[in-house]
Amino acid sequence: MSTVAVAVAVKSAEGRGSQRAVRWAVENLMHKANRLVLVHVMPTITSVPTPSGGSIPINELDASVVEMYIQDMRTKCEEQFLAFKYLYDTQKIEILLLEGDSPAFALLRYISDSRTTSLVLGSCSSNYFARKSKASEVPSIVLKHSPDTCDIYVVSANKLVSNSLNPMLTTGMSIIRCLDHLTMVGILTWFHLQFTDRERDSHAFSKRTSSLSSSPTDSKYHDCLSDVNHPYTQPQTPSFSSIYSSAVQGTAHQASESLSDMFSNKGFPSISSTYSEQSEIQAEMERLRLELENTLTMYNRACGELVLAQSKVLLLSSECTQEAQRVNAAQKREQSLRKIAAVEKEKYLEAEKEVEMAKKLLAKETYERQIAELKAHKEALEKQKIVDALLSSDPRYRRYTRDDIQMATGFFAEDNMIGEGAYGKVYKCSLDHTLVAVKILRPDSSDRKEEFLKEVEVLSQLRHPHIVLLLGACPEIGCIVYEYMENGNLEDHILRKRGRPPLPWPVRFRIAFEVACGLAFLHHSNPEPIVHRDLKPGNILLDKYYVSKIGDVGLAKIISDVVPDNITEYRDSVIAGTLFYMDPEYQRTGTLRPKSDLYSFGVIILQLLAARHPKGLIMKFENAISSGTLSDVLDKSVGDWPLAEAQELAMIALECCKLRCRDRPDLETEVLPILKRLVEFADSSSLSERNRRHAPKHYYCPILQEIMDNPYIAADGFTYEHDAIKAWLDRHNVSPVTKQKLQHKMLTPNHMLHSAIQEWKKRVTSPRT
Repeated sequence: MSTVAVAVAVKSAEGRGSQRAVRWAVENLMHKANRLVLVHVMPTITSVPTPSGGSIPINELDASVVEMYIQDMRTKCEEQFLAFKYLYDTQKIEILLLEGDSPAFALLRYISDSRTTSLVLGSCSSNYFARKSKASEVPSIVLKHSPDTCDIYVVSANKLVSNSLNPMLTTGMSIIRCLDHLTMVGILTWFHLQFTDRERDSHAFSKRTSSLSSSPTDSKYHDCLSDVNHPYTQPQTPSFSSIYSSAVQGTAHQASESLSDMFSNKGFPSISSTYSEQSEIQAEMERLRLELENTLTMYNRACGELVLAQSKVLLLSSECTQEAQRVNAAQKREQSLRKIAAVEKEKYLEAEKEVEMAKKLLAKETYERQIAELKAHKEALEKQKIVDALLSSDPRYRRYTRDDIQMATGFFAEDNMIGEGAYGKVYKCSLDHTLVAVKILRPDSSDRKEEFLKEVEVLSQLRHPHIVLLLGACPEIGCIVYEYMENGNLEDHILRKRGRPPLPWPVRFRIAFEVACGLAFLHHSNPEPIVHRDLKPGNILLDKYYVSKIGDVGLAKIISDVVPDNITEYRDSVIAGTLFYMDPEYQRTGTLRPKSDLYSFGVIILQLLAARHPKGLIMKFENAISSGTLSDVLDKSVGDWPLAEAQELAMIALECCKLRCRDRPDLETEVLPILKRLVEFADSSSLSERNRRHAPKHYYCPILQEIMDNPYIAADGFTYEHDAIKAWLDRHNVSPVTKQKLQHKMLTPNHMLHSAIQEWKKRVTSPRT
């Protein structure tokens, strides 16, 4: 819609020309406009007045002072238009202030810049008889220089001047102008009454309005106008009272002029007409009023019908639009569903092909699986037969029955239980008048059956002072019978579990040496070396004299093809062992070597020195040795650590903990000599204690019960005095300890035990240093 601009060419809103222009624009142009812009031209401010009456040019003042004065002037100008907002509060009225010395040219510039299509001006002339305006007035200049794209309307009291030919704007104006002015007076009077205290009764107002119809036309009309213009005595808002008074006065004067013009044009008589003529005039006015009321009633009815019709049209239009949207949505949905159906059909065909292929593969795999199951079942039966035959006829250990184990353990009484692990529970009991430890496989650990068989197989082949002795087994319930170790495992002593006391440092040095001897025996066993794979303090047991023995060899593996240390080989194998003790290279490559146990052995030595958990222990010792603070890492419960020897032991342990096997030392040629020397140092430093101590149990011959001078190993794995076992074998073919039949009568000298006994005897007999 186009913008209608109303130019106020007077200095205030009290001018009749401005009021006339605004009212005419609202009545005739607002039906095709969406906003009404009130344009007022302010003179350009070149100076600021002073309190003394003078003025100061703006170029001599501060910019903030000038801006404040200009803003104040604009605010005052905007306040002049409040009356129009009050009168036309239902319209969207905007106020625009322009600056310029020439209002006409300022308006022309605004028309050009804003592309306004309609401009309404009020006539500045207050005299009805001044038909022609001067050439220098604003409306004349605007009409003369306005562009063709803008319609100019100059509204005066009794006529309309425009640069466009629109007969609908001027026809009938003089006929109803009087009624328009009278209606304006009534509206202003009612609007004013809304702001009063409403204390006047309706009788006074009716008295004023009745005088209009009972008095002579001309004089009584002016009396009515003077009555309306008379100010009320009630308190009012000053700004609105002045605006209202001026508006009423201007409207009344315009109504008077319109009536005079209408009466003169129609040839009405003067004020001194007869009473009959005045009655005819009143009757004519009453007829016109009735016609106007009928016309307004018909117009309101037509407007109501038009609004109803428009609402129906809008409703039908919205329904049509919604129906069209639903149809379009249905079509789009149909297209998308067709595409989805096509894609799903392709997928279905592909799925059918895949199902057919899967059926063929399933049939093939089912056949192959059945064949494999038959072969596996056959192999399992053969293997079970071999195992049963092996277990039932193996002369290397005694076979116990379920009843034997149940009677010995008191039907697995909790009072006899001395430990529990991932494998199962361990019970202390007596079998064949010998104190033994019985390890029983968990009933739900059927997957450990192979581990059980492996442990029986390995231990049955081994006889060494520092490896736990296998006394018997019960394959029926997965039970293994060991020699009983009174002081439990090494982990309890390192971490002080179950009330175990801390070990003296000489005992720790000797345990490291004994574990190394047991490992060397496993790694050099014939015909093939054996790797423990799960060496840790929990699997190192101590007897009543704190002699250490390696146990729990269920994860041990016999290696038939040892890979050289300088070759890195990757194998697809199942990794076994315990975290923090497993060889890093074994974890990375899957290749198992004898030196894999050497890494676990190094960690155990560091635990013996520090009595701590293995996590991060290697790095702590490396930092302590490099910074010279080894004493801070050593176990504080031992107060007499020999720092030089402890550091030497820690360094050999760190060498064993190298990441690559090729960088680790050889156990037999490099590690054992150092450990032996450290043990000798420990024994010599505590000679006074050792002199008061009895010889270790394994120094005694099982037959003579005396310390051996020439120890030999028999076929049962026990070590005897040479003369005693030779005499025994001359008369018997069974073991003097286990009472089982010996496989052979060959004897092997135990040089290591012989050396240990000789060293012990020297220390005992040598004088105290």
